[in-house]
Amino acid sequence: MTTSARDGDWARLLPAVILMEPQMGENIGASARAMKNCGLECMHIVNPRDGWPNPAAEAMASGGSDILDHAGLHQTLDEAAAPYTMIGATTARKRGMTKPALTPDEAARRMAEHARSGGKTALLFGPERAGLDNDAVAVADFIITVPLNPAFASLNLGQAVLLMGWACRRELMADAPPVMAEPPESPPAAAGEKAYLFTTLEKHLSEGGFFTSSDMQPVVMRNIMALFQRADLTEQDVRTLHGIIKSLRRSGDAQA
Repeated sequence: MTTSARDGDWARLLPAVILMEPQMGENIGASARAMKNCGLECMHIVNPRDGWPNPAAEAMASGGSDILDHAGLHQTLDEAAAPYTMIGATTARKRGMTKPALTPDEAARRMAEHARSGGKTALLFGPERAGLDNDAVAVADFIITVPLNPAFASLNLGQAVLLMGWACRRELMADAPPVMAEPPESPPAAAGEKAYLFTTLEKHLSEGGFFTSSDMQPVVMRNIMALFQRADLTEQDVRTLHGIIKSLRRSGDAQA
């Protein structure tokens, strides 16, 4: 049975992240934070240069430490990739391989379709200094290349994870039901309530000598009404404005 993003099962539909031989703990932590931003939950770390766990990663994760706590540690890429039925490898170079080369949006679309059909997807990221080698790319079903400045197309590891995580999340969000805004504390004012407010306001403005010309009174009132209409008045707003009018009226009567 095909699963839809409408089920709200973000954790299952979003891809896992595999970090191949990451060099700096700070970049692992930044990747975890990026994953947390986008709702990705599953991280695999393959043969990290500085060992694991790494205090520098914890410090950099900033809210994403739970992802680090549950990250899988592997000696080989084959071990980390074993559960996944579709893997996209991120690289700035096409490397002359016969694999499809997709943009982030194209890759996100293909992975979302695969996940909705019950597949398990993963994004593969290479070491910071040199990226993925050919043997690592060979494990993937396709490569993902971001069309950046060709003179400087290299991304920080955390940036790359954030870019791909957002692309995958956005693709799934396109199929999700719209998020309903919280209902206002006071419902919108009905047309009749606003009409009564404007009539009351016009009466007191006229009695107070606000309108310098009877010919211009309708035009001025239309402008005043338009001003209030732009405010999307609620029932409470209308009651408050009635209270202000009455207070000003009493103040004027007391001074007369």
